[in-house]
Amino acid sequence: MCHMNWRRLRKWSLVACLIAVVGLMAAAWFVGGALVAPANRFVGPPPADFAANTIEIASESGSTLAAWHLPIPDSNSTVILLHPIRGDRRSMLSRARLLRDRGYSTLLVDLQAHGESLGDRITVGYLEKYDVLAAVEYVRSLDPEQKIAIIGSSLGGASALFANPEIDGLVLESVHPSVTEAVHNRIEMRLGPLHHIIAPLLLVQLRSRLGISPSQLCPINQLDKLRCPILIASGDQDLHTTIEETRRMHDAAGDLKQLVVFEGAAHVDLLAYDPERYEKFVLGFIDDHLMPTPPQEAQSAEKEKNEPNLERVGNSHRTTIKPSSQSPALRV
Repeated sequence: MCHMNWRRLRKWSLVACLIAVVGLMAAAWFVGGALVAPANRFVGPPPADFAANTIEIASESGSTLAAWHLPIPDSNSTVILLHPIRGDRRSMLSRARLLRDRGYSTLLVDLQAHGESLGDRITVGYLEKYDVLAAVEYVRSLDPEQKIAIIGSSLGGASALFANPEIDGLVLESVHPSVTEAVHNRIEMRLGPLHHIIAPLLLVQLRSRLGISPSQLCPINQLDKLRCPILIASGDQDLHTTIEETRRMHDAAGDLKQLVVFEGAAHVDLLAYDPERYEKFVLGFIDDHLMPTPPQEAQSAEKEKNEPNLERVGNSHRTTIKPSSQSPALRV
């Protein structure tokens, strides 16, 4: 009798385990589909205080991008603003207003499968990179001499790295080194050690859903290919993209780089979190690389460069900027 009870218990235990495994895989498949599902929504016209033109831009991603373009008369510089995942161009409006007030033209786009830009699925930068190239080409078509910078948040920054366009400056806000780390971090935040089981079940779906592998979605591998100055910004309390990962991103970039750490900030809008620091360092970076050098300064720089007996200390293009330890803690 005891032997029969043991066999029955083992049988039902195996059945329960099988049901649990099937249930886990079904749940992972459902979640994986939700993660890459389009984030389309009605955006509408620009706000009354932001008199931009509503335009459409054809992209090799297969989408026609919805965008707002605000040209500033006599401006020789345009900043392209790229929103985070599941956002849209409205996410970048506060930055666009600041840039407008400093005399920069701006272009805000909905990446494919976001906002009013149609798409079958979100591809974590794989197709979105073509949207970045299309945005840059649009600006160049209006004025080939325009200086161009990009500010990309999360997905927007990753897409810019994959695109690697010919531009004059790039700002990356809260950008992950790889999709593998991004998925593990997000699952760990919610389910702790179970991320070791669940994250691989989500990542393995990339091949069947998107036709790509996780190894193809590593923004960090693109950093040393950039030919423009880059600023990397993130919060030191960000669990989506940890400060250690952000420092690795900075280390992987070339010489023309800066790092700005927002003390106390999680995975949040960095401009909203600390406007003063954002304007000082991020917009300061844009000013440094887009504003034309006054003739007198240009002559002085050229004279210093050609001076044979002048010892140059440091690299003026390589700056690591961190907030002071005396800065007060901020909360969101």
